[in-house]
Amino acid sequence: MKKRLTLSEEELVTGLKQKQKLAIEALYNMYSAALNGIIFRIVQSEEESNDILQEVFLKIWNNATQYDTSKGRLFTWMANIARNQAIDHLRSKSFRNESKNLELDNSVSTIDLLTSISLSPEHVGIKDLLLNLKPEQKIIVEMIYFQGFKQSEVAEELNIPLGTVKTRLRMAIMELRKFFN
Repeated sequence: MKKRLTLSEEELVTGLKQKQKLAIEALYNMYSAALNGIIFRIVQSEEESNDILQEVFLKIWNNATQYDTSKGRLFTWMANIARNQAIDHLRSKSFRNESKNLELDNSVSTIDLLTSISLSPEHVGIKDLLLNLKPEQKIIVEMIYFQGFKQSEVAEELNIPLGTVKTRLRMAIMELRKFFN
């Protein structure tokens, strides 16, 4: 059984600043569980938490020279990095979704102004046509066309394979075409 590697805080800081592999290994052994706990409480996803944890350790490794012992303990500095990285992750994900929706809203508004015709799905009856689809097809069409998701994001959100999303979308479109022929 491998012995867990531990170093004093001073040894860790010195080793990190000198880019010693032993220091980052000890740091990971000593603090990864605690930092992962901080991240998980923010993102609420084990997979995302593990990904962010790797980013945090990379950031610690690359920015070790910026750590100042006079401003606080090493763990506090690392915890702030972990917390900020997790918050940035959440913000970037929500920002992407919000910007997609804004782009869609702006596009629809521009079309309305140019054509002076209301193209809302409710007026055309598309939302009513979706009632003819199977529930698993309907949710995918709504997420992609009305909520601005990408196919890969739908797969992630519904926890199904990307190929399944594509197949269900294709089947839904084929079903909807019947109403326009």
